[in-house]
Amino acid sequence: MPRTQEPGRSWLLRLVIAFAFAQGAVSMARPAVSYRALSLGAEEPAIGVIAGVYALLPLFAAVPLGRRTDHGRCAPLLPIGVVLIAGGCALSGRADSLTAMAAWSGVMGLGHLCFVIGAQSIVARQSAPDEQDRNFGHFTIGASLGQLIGPIAAGYVISERDGAMARTSALALTVSAAVAAVSFVSLCRIEHRSAPTARRADPVNKVPVGRILRARGVPAGIFISLAVLSATDILTAYLPVVGEHRGIAPATIGLLLSLRAAATIACRLVMTPMLRVLGRTALLTATCLLAGMLCAGIALPVPVAALAVMLAALGFCLGVGQPLSMSTVVQAAPAEARSTALALRLTGNRLGQAGAPASAGLIAAVAGTAAPFVMLGALLLAAAGLGLRGGRAGNAEATPVVPAPRPRQCPVDRNRT
Repeated sequence: MPRTQEPGRSWLLRLVIAFAFAQGAVSMARPAVSYRALSLGAEEPAIGVIAGVYALLPLFAAVPLGRRTDHGRCAPLLPIGVVLIAGGCALSGRADSLTAMAAWSGVMGLGHLCFVIGAQSIVARQSAPDEQDRNFGHFTIGASLGQLIGPIAAGYVISERDGAMARTSALALTVSAAVAAVSFVSLCRIEHRSAPTARRADPVNKVPVGRILRARGVPAGIFISLAVLSATDILTAYLPVVGEHRGIAPATIGLLLSLRAAATIACRLVMTPMLRVLGRTALLTATCLLAGMLCAGIALPVPVAALAVMLAALGFCLGVGQPLSMSTVVQAAPAEARSTALALRLTGNRLGQAGAPASAGLIAAVAGTAAPFVMLGALLLAAAGLGLRGGRAGNAEATPVVPAPRPRQCPVDRNRT
């Protein structure tokens, strides 16, 4: 398998670096958008709507982009995504109304979707089946690095002293646009030329969405991903609001969010031995169950030190769901529609990102700023139950794929996906 192993030390590393900068820009911009909205007089429901609009455009674009990627190259989506992320960040910093901020937040979300669909499809296409858990885990380290650095940078730049929040949050958004642009440096020669050429020679037969969703393991992977990403998203958007109500400084909130991201990185570095000991189903179920209880615990008025411990444990648990849901969906979906299946997973993510923050805003307005975290706890507990049932089905679907094609089949499968 020389064609699989040799580029694994180059294309995957460059993809992780590019993703770290792109995700870092988004992770810096999301809390900055919340603080800028607060400086413009927004209340909790308005912040929830702005966070939801981030997912609105991607919600309609995910499946068409996945269809296109199944029958063409993946790499062109990466620079398009970077341009949209940078533009959305920069223009959000210049917006002087909540409506404009919501619109540019949607552009930022569309750029993030383009980048992620292209990047995930490259990993799926260029990884052998028995390498997908590992490679998706390494790929998501890029996201965790961005989530680690972005909130710290936002907290360092943003200051609320002397009424400076409007100016400093705008500065943070401008800086995040520059961070996104840095990812262009690592986007060269990531995709193998041979794989898309082989795919273009095939007839363009679209697998029905219903068939993809009926594949065993796909619904469970989509819902677990939705729950985990909703938890991460609401933490990013609403922890600043909780900090405002509890008197926690923006810099401290940034450190807390970055601590959560650092724990996620630690989880993904040790994911392979955890899978070896527990197996995919038990690992997904246990981490979703524990994450649900920890999310609900954030609603309690605990000291900052206790909150830090809870967020670190929560970050470790949340680190499992995304990479394993990716590999579960890829291995369960039809081989000729894996990018579309990943796009459906991202559509589920965006549904969660669109609905969860808006619902959280309404819940916060009625029951207080900590109540959305109780909602997240219930969502993750439901994901744990579905993972216990659907995870076994996904493993049953994926198990025969791993050992059978090991000697010669892996390069062929890689070119077809």
